[in-house]
Amino acid sequence: MSSNVVSPSASRQHRRGFFERASRAWQLYLFLLPTLIYFVLFHYGPLYGAQIAFRDYLGALGIWGSPWVGLTNFQRFFESSLFVSLLWNTLSLSLLMLVFSFPMPVIFALMLNQIGNQGYKRLVQTVSYAPHFISMVVFVGIMFLFTSPSAGIINIFMSKLGLPRISYMANLAWFRPVYVLSDIWQETGWAAIIYLAALSGINPELYEAATIDGATKFQKILHIDIPAILPTVTIMLVLRAGTIMSVGFEKAFLMQTALNLDYSEIISTYVYKVGLLGAQFSFGSAVGLFNSVVNLILLLVVNRVARTIGETSLW
Repeated sequence: MSSNVVSPSASRQHRRGFFERASRAWQLYLFLLPTLIYFVLFHYGPLYGAQIAFRDYLGALGIWGSPWVGLTNFQRFFESSLFVSLLWNTLSLSLLMLVFSFPMPVIFALMLNQIGNQGYKRLVQTVSYAPHFISMVVFVGIMFLFTSPSAGIINIFMSKLGLPRISYMANLAWFRPVYVLSDIWQETGWAAIIYLAALSGINPELYEAATIDGATKFQKILHIDIPAILPTVTIMLVLRAGTIMSVGFEKAFLMQTALNLDYSEIISTYVYKVGLLGAQFSFGSAVGLFNSVVNLILLLVVNRVARTIGETSLW
């Protein structure tokens, strides 16, 4: 018998060992119970309704009573004239955010970690965290005010320099840069918390030894800080890859205007319009399910690559 085959007795013993450990630390498992209930009710329970994507759903007939149409809804989406543009708009925004937005919290955390004045460090952290807690509706409203061609602070500053005023929200070429730059402004400070936590776990003796050896701050960052947070960065990158097709719906929808719709219409906003506003529940579910499947595939692939290259992965 192969050594990899687990005997029934060993399996029973393993389960018995788990229940014994759980009974000894039941308080800890009790703390986990609300989280487990949340995921079962709001993440696994709704999977029952995913079959709507394979049916011609009619509310009066219910899910099981609605006729089965197989992959018809998916075929309709793939053959749609909007399929290529929706996919490109979604991927381009996600990749731009991955390239420009994802590294910024890492860089910010590395810079903040070098600040010796604790009072100034706390002030910078507080100021950088604040945009994360602003409501997305309010945040996009601020963006419209700042980029207004007539009264926006950005255009006023540009006019003082003799540069032409630009209607950023109505200009196709500026939609993606404004989206990415605003995400950097809003999320950099908040996202840096996890990297600062990883940096706080570094043994201070490493810095002392580096100082004795004459290392500069840049050399300390390069040889101490970056290797220490690299596993955390890898895990966060894998998680980010698993959501590469899920660009934030709310922000993209609020930033949409009739003039930038060719770039701002992404899969999530399209699902909202055809699925809820258009009452095409089956078609909207099919598009959303396609989006989720692509995210799952990307997560599995990137996790496998990360485990192969750096031996750091989610599982």
